Amino acid sequence: MRTLRFAVPALAVCVALSACGNQGGVGGTPTPTPTGAQPVTSQPTPDPTVSPATVTPTPPPGGKTPKPGGPSTPPGVGATTVSGTVQSGVEPGCVLLGEYLLLGGPRDVLTPGARVEVTGRVEPGMMTTCQQGTPFVVESAHRS
Repeated sequence: MRTLRFAVPALAVCVALSACGNQGGVGGTPTPTPTGAQPVTSQPTPDPTVSPATVTPTPPPGGKTPKPGGPSTPPGVGATTVSGTVQSGVEPGCVLLGEYLLLGGPRDVLTPGARVEVTGRVEPGMMTTCQQGTPFVVESAHRS
């Protein structure tokens, strides 16, 4: 009889807690689940205090390079060409081209003071250890 007196309240507490756990969220509203959608990002606004780099869209593979003053062709998916003079960042190993932090690419070409043309894609949401510049993942680079 004594066991039954302790078992019934314990069972009631377990039932009550499991019922509360199935509510899904506070106040009975279901907790939203991720849908796998990618967050919407926008291009960064250029910093007027940084020397601008020349940005040229890269034609799609097999496409023709647009003539100056003529119609332009759309760049490849996310591809951008940037040219200018490479600068040292405030942290060791960080190099900048205008407002862009250059990630990857041939380090023998991307040296401070070198005039270069790089092709790649802007990744504004990418985390880096460098404290300046918008991340730009370099796909190719050459001196200009």
